[in-house]
Amino acid sequence: MQYCCYKKNKLYFEDTSLLSLAEEFGTPCYVYSKAAITQSFKEYKNAFGSRSHLICFAVKANSNIAILNLLSKLGSGFDIVSGGELQRVIAAGGDPKKVVFSGIGKTKEEIKFALSVGIYCFNVESYGELDCIEDVCKQLNKTANISLRVNPDVDAKTHPYISTGLKENKFGIPWKDAIPMYKKAKESMHLKIHGIDCHIGSQMLDKLPFIDSVNRILRLSDDLQKIGIKIENFDFGGGLGISYENEIPPKPKDWVDSLIKAMGDKTNRILLEPGRSITGLAGIILTKVEYIKKGEDKNFLIVDAAMNDLVRPALYQSYHQMKEVIKPEDSEGQIFEVVGPICETGDFLGKNRKLALKQGDFLAIMGAGAYAMSMASNYNSRGRAPEILIEGGTSTLIKKREKPEELFNDEIIP
Repeated sequence: MQYCCYKKNKLYFEDTSLLSLAEEFGTPCYVYSKAAITQSFKEYKNAFGSRSHLICFAVKANSNIAILNLLSKLGSGFDIVSGGELQRVIAAGGDPKKVVFSGIGKTKEEIKFALSVGIYCFNVESYGELDCIEDVCKQLNKTANISLRVNPDVDAKTHPYISTGLKENKFGIPWKDAIPMYKKAKESMHLKIHGIDCHIGSQMLDKLPFIDSVNRILRLSDDLQKIGIKIENFDFGGGLGISYENEIPPKPKDWVDSLIKAMGDKTNRILLEPGRSITGLAGIILTKVEYIKKGEDKNFLIVDAAMNDLVRPALYQSYHQMKEVIKPEDSEGQIFEVVGPICETGDFLGKNRKLALKQGDFLAIMGAGAYAMSMASNYNSRGRAPEILIEGGTSTLIKKREKPEELFNDEIIP
């Protein structure tokens, strides 16, 4: 379903005019569609039918507690990578018993906190981490549910910065170490083996690498079964891509159907950790044209959003569609480099974009519901933009704009 479209030359998100939002809340700002998030989550949920499963939204994609609360009410679990994300989930009303704790650098304090609230499972990524979790459990006289995140050495065919399943990546346990580590975990009185975890990358557009990793994990499960180690659930991670430009990713149902088919007669519980595919297309950034600058070789559209609001173009050379908030009827537009005010040459949001805009006009940057606000910064002492959740024609502020003085309130002059 198309949630963002023009009505009489004005761009609407659901039934809300983006021009009215820009005028009410100022720019830049993030806008999210409740209906789009709900539909995306339900596509995953409905795809499983009666099959035992747990969908754990990847909090790193979008960590606003209003979004997490919405997903929790829909039945979502959560994939976290820090103690701070766990605190957000709890503050949002999420159930710790539906939380899996991923990430390669869990501290003792984070492990203690996770054990104290009773999370579902730790996804363990190294011998050192396994030992650390065991030591903390001994101190607290607790038992931790664990899965080992195994690196299957599968190329997800995505950007190298978001590829996580190759042997040169920092993530996961080398394939050769998996069985020895499972044997070590089995011997501990404080560790309970729950399953196998695997995640090979993000923004995946092809099912084949994913299914390849699934088949390898299933073979590992068979090998573990032979030595008396029972696997209760398989966590196959997330990573399903979205269409930023004209990509055609698989639908969640196709993704899940292929996964279930690969499982064959195995009835183990399935965990997935989608993030981008749930919130990515449900969010946009609204920004205003501050200046138009004509250079010798290029024309620059200078907007008030910047790389601190959306770092993906600078970091990944990624593409985000752009739409005029008021669509002109009689202008073909011109080619611009869309750039922000930050003092970096890398501060660009789009290159070679044909747009019909003038100073003071508003622009919508699409596909900003994942890895936009969650990766935002205060570089150049810029306050982070507000976030607005819309439902039909109603808009709700879910995060206020940061004020300059708030950025240095906790700094101290000796």
